[in-house]
This record gives sequence, structure tokens and C-alpha cells, in this order.
Amino acid sequence: MAQIVGVGVVGMGWMGTVHSRAYLQAADRFHDSGIRPKLIVCADDVEERAQEAQERFGFERYTTRWQDVIADPSVQIVNIATPNQMHLAVAGAAAASGKHIFCEKPVGRDPRETAEIERLARQAGVLTFVGYNYRWSPLVQYAQQLIRDGRLGKLTHFRGRFFAGYASNPQGVLSWRFQREFAGLGVLGDLMSHVVDMGLMLAGPVKRVVGNRETFFRRRLLATPGAGTHFSVGTGGPLGDVTNEDYAGALVQFVNGVQGSLEVCRVIQGHKCQFAFEIEGTQGALSWDFERMNELQLFCPDGSAADDGCTRIVSGPQHGFHARFNPGAGVGLGYEDLKTIEAYQFLKSIAEQRQGEPGLTEALRVAEVLAAIERTWETGSWQEVTSIGS
Repeated sequence: MAQIVGVGVVGMGWMGTVHSRAYLQAADRFHDSGIRPKLIVCADDVEERAQEAQERFGFERYTTRWQDVIADPSVQIVNIATPNQMHLAVAGAAAASGKHIFCEKPVGRDPRETAEIERLARQAGVLTFVGYNYRWSPLVQYAQQLIRDGRLGKLTHFRGRFFAGYASNPQGVLSWRFQREFAGLGVLGDLMSHVVDMGLMLAGPVKRVVGNRETFFRRRLLATPGAGTHFSVGTGGPLGDVTNEDYAGALVQFVNGVQGSLEVCRVIQGHKCQFAFEIEGTQGALSWDFERMNELQLFCPDGSAADDGCTRIVSGPQHGFHARFNPGAGVGLGYEDLKTIEAYQFLKSIAEQRQGEPGLTEALRVAEVLAAIERTWETGSWQEVTSIGS
């Protein structure tokens, strides 16, 4: 018999629509699981957006008050896809009501808010999940398997970067992401959280860091409230201040001796959405780039000078969840397929009544690294990664 899981989504901008589709797709792509997400209620303070989402995705109803999602007895999952400043209030209320929580990254506006959200959920005993969706790429999963199997030998280097030029146009509007009051950290929270999560998953815990930051465009055109995304470009009008960072970089030392670097930027030219990493070990190396997410470069030398080079591996049914989307190698997956896998993983953890990964525990580990990087902006020196949990 099918297991029905009631879902409420808070925030019906771009990410809220992505999550809503992901639940619908998960019911299809993982039909044999017997898990059936049911879209109960969607909430957005812009009524037209909430109403459109209800009609578009088949929610039973819509509301302009997120509190109505928490109060609905049919809702088991509260899916938080709002601007960052709302995460603490919504997640705290959901935890207090015994609702399971999916929260987009960065969980809090800053590391301490993330720690508070993790504490509230842990004390309430609810299950959680966080939107580190890139880890679900079939070839990222394969890279993790290769590392676990020792194919690269002892790891020596990890270099991660996320260059997303969504704000490279100076006419890009001042959305909430550019304002510390609403977003908290800039790219350190928005993009670096993905890079750090990938580093922790593949290379292990981070021991210490030293980093820097820069804001290249300090004024932007004011955005129209409730309209557009952080990709939107204006044509003129009044300006407002950018109050968080456009760029962040760091050198890192991992607990296991791996050396590395992390770098993110939202105003870079040329790169569109290059979330990439390279990992080297004593016996081999590999690299992956989201802009070509269905390819993995693998270097595992066999002693032959003639074959001393990288092998291009193309995603196929033998890798991760690729076969859930198509039966052929080289028939690629996309961004929203990763969100579908993510939604299924959370639904599965609820069906099995166990905490899956990545949940708020993993988000807290990421936040602790971000907090250490942030401290180096003030000290200019290496900082140890320390606990910020309660």
C-alpha cells in the first residue's frame, strides 16, 4: 500500500517551484518505492504567486501566511524555500509542531542562525534535509565511490570552486541576496556552502582555513518587490547598497592532511555556473564540473607511458540514479533531476523513520567552516574550525 506524505511549501519563487516539481517527479521516477508525496498547501506573501503555484502544481490550497502551512494537520513536511531571513522563524515553528523540515541552503543567514535551527530541530526530534543537491549527480556519487574504494590512494589535494556569473551585469537588480539584512552572508553562504559540503563529503573534515573577500559592485538597481529573481536585470532607476560579499576565497587544511583551496564568485565574467572540483591522491586523480555534469575526468595510471592521461567517463545507468531518468549512457541529466533525487532521498528517510544525509547536522558542519573563514576576514590569519553547536 502506498505511503502518503503530506507536503507544504513555503516560498513560491523560483526555488519553491523547483521543489514542487521535484516532489511530483519523485513520485514518478521512484514509483516502485511506494512513497507518494501529496502537495497540500503552498504559501507566499505575494498572493498571485501563491495562487499560480496552486493551479500549476496541484496543491490542495494556497495561503499568504506561512503559519497556515505549519498549522495544517495534513502537512508532514514543511519545505522552506523562502529568502534566508525567514528560515529561522519557519523552521523553528515547524520543529515546535513536530513537522519534518526541508530547508534550502544556506540554512541560516549566518553560521549561528544555522546552529540555532539545527538545535531546535534536534531537540524536537524531527527529520531534516538540506538542499546540497549537487552531491546527487550520478558521477559525483561515483567519484565518492572511487575515493572510498581507494582508487586514488591517499588523498593529497582538494580544490573546489563555484563561479556563477548571475550578477556579472552591473545592471543586475538588488535582490534580497545582495542585502545582509535579508540574506546574511553573500556568496560565502550562497555558493561556498555548496563547495564546502562537497569538500566535507569527498575529502573529510576541515581543520583550519584562511580566507579573503571582495565586493566588486557596491551599488545596484532597486528590485521590484515580489517580482523576478537574482538573475534579473534592470534598465534604470534608483540604486541601493550591496551589503554582502561578491567574492570569497580560502586556503584549507583538512584533518587528514589534504591541502586545498575554495573559491566562489557571483560577478565573474565568462563562467555561467561552474561548480567544479579537482581531487588528487597518491595513486590517481579526478575532476568534475557541473557545466558538464554528465562527464567525469578520471586519471588512474596503469604504468604505461602511452596511456598516461585522463579518461573521460560519461554518465550511464551504472552510475547512481541515472537509470531512474533514462536507460542510455550519454543521455544526460540536468539540475532539476538532482532536485528530484534529493526530494526522494528525504521522502525515503521519512518513510523509513531515520535521519538521512545531508540533514541539518551536515549543514552545521558546513556552517562551522564558513564561520572560520569569516573570522579570518577580521584577523587576517589562519583560524581553526571549531564547534558552534549547542
